[in-house]
Amino acid sequence: MALPKDPFMLLSYINTQLRDNFSSLSELAASLGEDEDAIKEAIGAAGYVYNDNLNRFVTKE
Repeated sequence: MALPKDPFMLLSYINTQLRDNFSSLSELAASLGEDEDAIKEAIGAAGYVYNDNLNRFVTKE
């Protein structure tokens, strides 16, 4: 499956997957065959950062 190109759709998809199926972004990225940094960069363009403790993307503070 190709990841959504729209950063907000990607954010929604990734956060849902993290909540329901994966304990970390690195685990999710590996399962998708995607680069973790590329995911962070794409979602970062929408103003979000990955929070390890919460295991989700949150707004930049």
